Amino acid sequence: MGKLTVPCLALVTDRRLSQTRSLEEAVVQAIEGGANLVQLREKDLPSNELLALAEKLRAVIRGRALFLVNDSLDVAVACAADGVHLPEQGLPVAAARRLAGEGFIIGRSVHSVAEAVRAQHDGADYVQVGSIFASRSHPGQTPAGLGLLEAVAAAVSIPILAVGGITAANVGEAMRAGAGGAAVISAILGAPSPREAARGLARAMAAVGAKARP
Repeated sequence: MGKLTVPCLALVTDRRLSQTRSLEEAVVQAIEGGANLVQLREKDLPSNELLALAEKLRAVIRGRALFLVNDSLDVAVACAADGVHLPEQGLPVAAARRLAGEGFIIGRSVHSVAEAVRAQHDGADYVQVGSIFASRSHPGQTPAGLGLLEAVAAAVSIPILAVGGITAANVGEAMRAGAGGAAVISAILGAPSPREAARGLARAMAAVGAKARP
């Protein structure tokens, strides 16, 4: 199993945005541009189809980036992923840790300081915090803003990934507020070139540098 590195540029998948290219091709391009974590998030797929897609992505990602599966711990284990990302109302972190064991990366989506603290206490390796900015994937959701990132950063010691409306133009703001990286969907998959989009995000992150976290 791998280990989350900071700064972390996480690509969250949505195969509907990959346009004329396959999801596998888009993912490879994003990794070439600087994405170092890929989170498979295709909530409409039944488990058998999700596993088949996970195995395809695992084959092209292996050794090039970390690979996590969203929500489905069984699929993550079955395809030998590096870990699982749990939604806020998903399987409890502590239960996932008991099932998956140490060395398996477990992330948790949170929307408050209390949830972040609980996730860390229960054994999460990182928390994903948002939505920070207005997001196309959650059009009706009011952005939490940078204040939430600052508050979470002051309360936990595990890495924080900002999510929601992250672009190359604002990722630096998120990192200055305490994020150790960002999780993005449309900023990469909705771009004409996922490679160049990821490269722009990675460069913007590198220009700021990750805040030192204990």
